[in-house]
This record gives sequence, C-alpha cells and structure tokens, in this order.
Amino acid sequence: MASGGGDSPGHGQQPAPIGPPDIIPENIIPVDLVNSVNRAHVETLEYNHPSQNRVRTEDLPAHLGARMNLQPVDIVDNLPTNVQDSPVTENGGGAIVGGCAAVGESVVDGNGTSKAANGDGGAGDQDNTDARFWSLGTSSSRAGASGIKMPTHKDSEHYNMGHRRRGKAFIFNHMNFDHKLQLKARNGTHNDRDNLRVVLRQLDFEVEVHNDLPCRDIERILEQASMEDHSDADCILVTVLSHGELGILYASDHPYKPDNLWGYFTADKCPSLAGKPKMFFIQACQGDRLDNGIKMVSRTESDAGPVSYKIPTHADFLIAYSTIPGFYSWRNTTAGSWFVQALCHVLQREGNSRDLLSILTRVCRKVAFDFQSNVPGDYVMHEKKQIPCITSMLTRDIVFHRK
Repeated sequence: MASGGGDSPGHGQQPAPIGPPDIIPENIIPVDLVNSVNRAHVETLEYNHPSQNRVRTEDLPAHLGARMNLQPVDIVDNLPTNVQDSPVTENGGGAIVGGCAAVGESVVDGNGTSKAANGDGGAGDQDNTDARFWSLGTSSSRAGASGIKMPTHKDSEHYNMGHRRRGKAFIFNHMNFDHKLQLKARNGTHNDRDNLRVVLRQLDFEVEVHNDLPCRDIERILEQASMEDHSDADCILVTVLSHGELGILYASDHPYKPDNLWGYFTADKCPSLAGKPKMFFIQACQGDRLDNGIKMVSRTESDAGPVSYKIPTHADFLIAYSTIPGFYSWRNTTAGSWFVQALCHVLQREGNSRDLLSILTRVCRKVAFDFQSNVPGDYVMHEKKQIPCITSMLTRDIVFHRK
C-alpha cells in the first residue's frame, strides 16, 4: 500500500515538527462558518396592506399569530399555477394576484377570474414544494425570453462533447498566504498544479494557471469567464488548491465561501454554458477531524423528444471535494495531495474512455485504499485515512472523447 503524509517527511528521515495538514491554526477564528455568518439586522418588516382580504390571525397556527404584521414575502403554500417568471403583483381591488390566500378566501388569477383557495390551488393534481416558504427569486437572466439553444438532445445519455473547443480550465493554486492569516505554506502544491496542468491539456482543455491570487482577483477572473461566449465549448472546469475549513476556502488574503466559485455559472447568468457540464475540483480541508479508518478482513462468498425543454438553473454542476465535510485533507510535501495525485492518475489513464463519475468513483477508491498518513513522530496524526466527497447535479454522462 502506498502511503503519504500530510506535510510529512519521507521514510528514513527524522520527522519534523508537524501541524495539521491544509488547516488553519487553532488560534484562528474561522470566518463565515455556516453558523456564524453576520447578517444585517432588519429593523422592521411591518406590512400595512389596505386590502381587507388579508390572512386572519385565527387562520394561522398559534406560533405564527404573533407575526401577523410581517410583510408577506415568500408566503406559505404552493406556487400558483398562473405565476410564471413575473413578480407578484397586486390587484387594484385589494385581492392578491399570483399570491396565496387562506383557506376559504379567494384568489384572482391572471385573467381576473376569482378562484377559491381550497388548499390545492383549485386543481386536483398539482406538484407541491417540500418547503414552508417559496420565492420567485431575484436573479436576472441574460438569456432573454426566447430561451437558450439546446446543446444536447433532451433524452441524450451523454453531454455533447463535440464542440469545436473543449473549454477553459482554471487552476487557482495557493502556496503562500498573507501573514495576518497565520497559515502555513502549502509545500508540495506546485506538484498538484503542474500535474493538473499536464492532464487537463491532454484532455484538450485551455488551461489557465493562477498562483496565490487575492479573493477579488479570483472573483474577477471567474466573473469575466462567465460573461464570455462559450457556445463553441463543451464545458468549463475550475480547480482550487488551498487551505480551507468547513464552509470556507482561503485566497491569499482572506477567506471566501466556495459557492462564490460556481455562482457565476448558473444557467441564468451564463446562458452559453446552460445544459453543459460545469466542474469544480477543490483540494482543501473541510474541518479538523481525523479519519482513523477501520480494518477489513478477507471474506470469500459465492454469489423522440419535444422541441424545447426547461432545466433548473443549477443543473449540470459537478463539485468534487478532496475530503468530506468536517475532516482533514492530506497533502504530501513532496508528491502533492492525495486527492490530486489520484485524480491525475486515473484521468491520465481513463479520461478519454470512461465517464467522469465512474472515474471519480475510482479516484475515491484509490484515495481510500492506497493512501495512509505517515507521521511516525505523531501518533495522533499517524496512519489516518481520507475519502473524497462528490456532489453531482449532472444530468448526463461526461466522456472526454479525443478532439
């Protein structure tokens, strides 16, 4: 079994004092963790609507009665069938158009027809949301009302990888950080950077490498990329190699949230990539927990589509983390991180012949079985394991056929 250590020396050398791999020191307070985001205080949401058809306090559950005067934004119940992509408006007579009313009250549809609010929107068979609140959203679309040209047939099992270009691949590599962050240099990350550049070029990507950029420059580059025309490209790929914690990544100057990376590329904001794969690979810690692993013993056992279709704005994303939430991600100071080593190894051998999710399954297996921390001078960090974490919103298979 091959082994690697998080910032660990090779075999036969005296182990140097070692801190946690790819993780912020204990005396640094994590910023922007999920449960510690500072939000602007809202002074009041009182809503004094002149209509008499307001939801009555007695129609609400007891725990909501005290909130009667809150502005009815994101009202409870189903999204009305007559509401499409236009904001909620109000009828001059006081009835809510496209909104929700209490059971027994009336709702006015887009044609001015009054319908009873009987809990099912007046229809016998509707799709309901499993959320208490709903919103029409606030994002603006660059696609316009005419829609976006389909890059792939609706029922195709594979993404269309036959465009003129494969697409752009961005590598944001971070080795050194501002001294105020008190983060260690990520020795060995240059190997990850160089190996990724070689492998991605072999897969016909146009690779851009950026080293030690501040947060604002990362956002500027990605926003600019989202505004480009990708009509003749198969996909886009972004890789980040850095320190991290649960819910945050580190640029060279300060932390940021991972969704800042892919937020620019949703279908409404980047129409030329709608229906195309958008892949994000993140090598960073997601916490400070260690995976001790568990010993396994051998065991023998015998044993034709429509003209157009609509897609969610967040479809066709793939986000691959080097480790699961809450856990360390290991990096060898000589060979590079376990995750990127395994990713490059499998992509180089099977990238043109096997679909990406199958490749990532093999990457997970390689990281899980072939790597183990080698820190003999620190029993707490010695012989630990790691497993990558893959989040897929893909709707088809990705195969990087040769151009």
